[in-house]
Amino acid sequence: MKNKPQRTCMGCNQKRDKQDLIRIVKDNQKNISIDKTGKKEGRGAYICDDIKCLEKVIKSKRLEKILETPISQEIYENLRGVILDK
Repeated sequence: MKNKPQRTCMGCNQKRDKQDLIRIVKDNQKNISIDKTGKKEGRGAYICDDIKCLEKVIKSKRLEKILETPISQEIYENLRGVILDK
């Protein structure tokens, strides 16, 4: 049986299956986007599908530290929309 890839959520620091997390990616042009396929090129960061984890990430600015770039409020609003839609 093949093992599923695991990633760590930025909010709660728990390891989960990669497919159960939302991926945020910074590409070579330093554009930040939400990667629904999990296959875009660039530096990726993962977050649970939980609004509490998102609030922790926003408060601690952890996403900015991991991707080493300022994150616009628009990205956080898009993430909030993706989490609340599920």
